Amino acid sequence: MKAAVYCRLSKEDGESESIKNQKELLSEYAAKHGWEIYKTYCDEDYSGADSERPGFNELIDAAKNREFDIILVKTQSRFTRDMESVERYIHGLFPALGIRFIAVVDNADTEVKGNKKARQINGLVNEWYLEDLSENIRSVLDLKRKNGEYIGAFPVYGYKKDPDNKNKLIVDSEAAEVVREIYRLYLNGFGKSGIANILNGRGVLNPTRYKQTNGLCYVNAAQTGNTGQWNRTSVGRILKDRMYTGDIVQGKRKKPSYKSKKLIQVPEEDWIVVCGTHEPIIDKETFEAVGRLLRERTKSTGMGTVHPLAGKVKCTDCKSAMVKTSNIYKGKRRSYLRCGLYAADKTQCAKHSVRLDLLENSVLYALREYIGKYFDKSVLKTLMDSTVESDKRNVLINESRKLEHEIERRAKAIRALYLDYSSGIIDKEQFKDLNGSFINEKSVYMKRLSEIRKRLSGYHKTVWSIDKLLNCLEFNALPRELVAELIDSVYVGESVSGKQKIQINWLY
Repeated sequence: MKAAVYCRLSKEDGESESIKNQKELLSEYAAKHGWEIYKTYCDEDYSGADSERPGFNELIDAAKNREFDIILVKTQSRFTRDMESVERYIHGLFPALGIRFIAVVDNADTEVKGNKKARQINGLVNEWYLEDLSENIRSVLDLKRKNGEYIGAFPVYGYKKDPDNKNKLIVDSEAAEVVREIYRLYLNGFGKSGIANILNGRGVLNPTRYKQTNGLCYVNAAQTGNTGQWNRTSVGRILKDRMYTGDIVQGKRKKPSYKSKKLIQVPEEDWIVVCGTHEPIIDKETFEAVGRLLRERTKSTGMGTVHPLAGKVKCTDCKSAMVKTSNIYKGKRRSYLRCGLYAADKTQCAKHSVRLDLLENSVLYALREYIGKYFDKSVLKTLMDSTVESDKRNVLINESRKLEHEIERRAKAIRALYLDYSSGIIDKEQFKDLNGSFINEKSVYMKRLSEIRKRLSGYHKTVWSIDKLLNCLEFNALPRELVAELIDSVYVGESVSGKQKIQINWLY
């Protein structure tokens, strides 16, 4: 009789479940019964619920070819923890092929009549174990997320993991500069495709290739044949990622169950967000300005740029967005805006056509007046106050980082204390006193950290720099960045007797 031996070890198993110990037990069992060991199949660091185990699948293929007569495992859970697999293989395939299945420690043997119920109970217990383990792991990970710990396998582009704390992000200066440039280019009127072209032209590696070049075993499942080139999707993802403002955003996707490998999207209101957990690469003012432009769904010119008023101009009568058209006049290309509803159905509204360059000049003049009107000593004082507020925010961020360090120190001390107690180094009373002290200190620090994070979440308002406002009065062309910061919308009316009403709605 030929017996196939199957051994499995998962990451959470102890030393007693080692592959070596399993092999020795099963080899002795086979020798005792006079069976020849055909082959030993092994899977190390694999869960009992994983159907993609290489050794497991090799065993199943050999069984289908009737290459042996018996399958030997230490316990039924070593073979599988999935009830569906118990029924498919142990109670289905193997008996049909005439192959005997034996789990030595469980006394599970398909040749013994009346043993089937015991195997089914084992299968249910093993599946319940997996379900409980999955829930426990999920609860632990959610707690880490809520505490502001980064639990992703790989850091977001622009950051790297702190070598002293794998759950904390620190700035990767080289990649961070690329992120800052992407935001600058977008605010200066370049579209996502145009930005990708600029980066590719300079030979800048895309996030996937950059991580791989820096030694990370990172694979982007959404990409095929990655050449290291940027595209509009990768640029757009960076422009929308709040992580760059210093806030951790996690829990965007989840598995519907422990049996599934598929990830489903989680509604945004259920994401786990913790503010001020790491150094920002992009200030919130810039991030919000970019967000407004993205929400306006602007379209580029085809050259990777958008005009400064894109997405802002609307028809006075029907409130539809104005769309861009172009024609050739005396050998020169001219661009116009006209009512989007009129463009779709000429019976629904009027054209409201306006030359784009003339409209930009009108808005430019109004923008200069608007800034000049409010540029006085009181505004300068407000700006100084804003700088003070910014300094206060930095103080809070530094304090939060120190608190996080102290909390981690107390957590390590509690773990070390428990090991000392379990090893008999300290007695129960010493453990109780010291443990209580560490827990109380940790609780005080966590309470203060929670208060700071609430205060930090209120620092989302725009903080202008004095230099930025001084430069505003010197522009000669309409700057898209200022349009995004100051203008909510521009309404264009129908031209009457050569006059056309232009109404600007300001954000502030």
